[in-house]
Amino acid sequence: MKKFSFTINGNGYDCEIKNIEDNVAEVEVNGVSYSVEFDRVLETTKTPKLVRTEAVPSTDITRSEQKTSSPAGPKGSGFIKSPLPGTIVDLHIKVGDNVKAGDKLLTLEAMKMENIINSDKTGTIVKINYKKGDTVMEGDILIEVG
Repeated sequence: MKKFSFTINGNGYDCEIKNIEDNVAEVEVNGVSYSVEFDRVLETTKTPKLVRTEAVPSTDITRSEQKTSSPAGPKGSGFIKSPLPGTIVDLHIKVGDNVKAGDKLLTLEAMKMENIINSDKTGTIVKINYKKGDTVMEGDILIEVG
């Protein structure tokens, strides 16, 4: 469990607490085991468990479900944003192309890895804000789908 080293009157001691149950601890001092009884019940501290929410990528390689748009807005319209900072390596579409949810739009290089950015909307490419070789930041609007 825990190890301690200390010196008493010039003598060195290596102490290891092996186990604690209620008010009895099994202790080993310089290789000799001892059972130590305390006058009260000892409480062992618990290590807190780290709980993280499930990470959901904003773009998937497989075709994803189309996200809902506002009732008043034109269906399929919206923006494709950069999920992380990087450099645009290749554009797989041009203005005027019709795309469906899951179609490959561009390749983004980030941290020496190529990431395929897929469409999560169905519609027509209205505007491409960056060209091949441009550097983008996370959240930048890459493509407008109308």
